[in-house]
Amino acid sequence: MQPCIIIQARMTSERLPGKILLPLAGSTVLGALINRLGSLRKNVVIATTNDGSEEPITTWCEQENIPYVCGDTENVLSRYLLAAESVGAKGSDILVRLTSDCPLIDADIVQRIIDVHVQTGADYTSNTINRTFPRGLDTEVFSAAALQTVQQRAELQRDKEHVTSYMHLTAPHEFHIEHYCHAENHSQYRITVDEVDDYRVVKEVYELFHNRYDFSYAELIAAMQAHPEIALRNQHIEQKKT
Repeated sequence: MQPCIIIQARMTSERLPGKILLPLAGSTVLGALINRLGSLRKNVVIATTNDGSEEPITTWCEQENIPYVCGDTENVLSRYLLAAESVGAKGSDILVRLTSDCPLIDADIVQRIIDVHVQTGADYTSNTINRTFPRGLDTEVFSAAALQTVQQRAELQRDKEHVTSYMHLTAPHEFHIEHYCHAENHSQYRITVDEVDDYRVVKEVYELFHNRYDFSYAELIAAMQAHPEIALRNQHIEQKKT
């Protein structure tokens, strides 16, 4: 089967509630992310909550004809399992974890990480552990079998909330882990949406490209380098720890 792109999404962000449905580039933050995926968007499943706050997300998904599942708000792992089950993923079938607050995700980078995962026979492959990409391009690829292993063995709340932390933090010795890195380190840039200033940054980036979705990673980095004032706007924000 084709890789299943699972995007976790909820309305109840502590720092910026409802952030994923804020307007962006003629769509929403979540819509921009999905549009940036190009041909991979046909494999997307949204994993949202079942706490009663999710209706705006499910309504949006239905309007956009995007599949979704609803599950436990805090146990994100269980939501990923629901999403995997919804497409019949099992064994070595590939699952891709993205988060809905990353509207500048890059489809080519996602595909390259999938390719490395397949070529190496890894259980888990990402560009997040050895970070060379900006925060906001985070992509994690793992097998359905690895996710099942986590479900059977994870006991820490951290591992249930963060889905993959059991693979690369709690018990990395149990998994074949691969890393995808860029030749140059661009990790100083922050292009995810956690707070208002993050939102302003991604809006400004899209405006540089006249709200197009098809600009490349090289073009993105060139734009950030040409406009250092944009990157300064959210440098004060601390990333939430895993």
